[in-house]
Amino acid sequence: MQREIQDVAIECVKGDITRQCDIDIIVNAANKQLKGGGGVDGAINRAAGPRLVEASRALGPIEAGEAVITPAFELPNDHVIHCAGPVYSQRQPVAEQLASCYRQAMALADKAGARSIAFPAISCGIYGYPLGEAGRIAIDTVTDAIERGTGLTHVRFVLFSDETLAAFGNALSAR
Repeated sequence: MQREIQDVAIECVKGDITRQCDIDIIVNAANKQLKGGGGVDGAINRAAGPRLVEASRALGPIEAGEAVITPAFELPNDHVIHCAGPVYSQRQPVAEQLASCYRQAMALADKAGARSIAFPAISCGIYGYPLGEAGRIAIDTVTDAIERGTGLTHVRFVLFSDETLAAFGNALSAR
């Protein structure tokens, strides 16, 4: 699924975020301590090598909704942006925290002079965020950032399952 908004291509694909060789910056769904973990975080840290954990750990801890940037080390990208996504709860301001992850990542990528960025489905794995709601928040927040102006020309959502791809694709289609 792909759309273009203000000359920025936005696409949703199923795949491995560590293999996005044509993307300047990839986004890591990190924990608050930035010490590495499982899921997307573990895959990115394994692919980037031990220096990524050292570099990101030096910038932590961060709060849910915050993001920091490091070099990509052994990954084929220029940088990795680490976002601490919220653990899903109906009693917390998680929607704003999740949107903040995407907003901050877009701002950091723009500041770094990136032309392209790839996102995972932040908070949709072990953190339990419902896919449909997470997809809408991600697509809406990224689209709003593009409409405000950015140097990016390509935004890719790299999703780990058919179900996640469908949820994010539906959100993109509805936009």
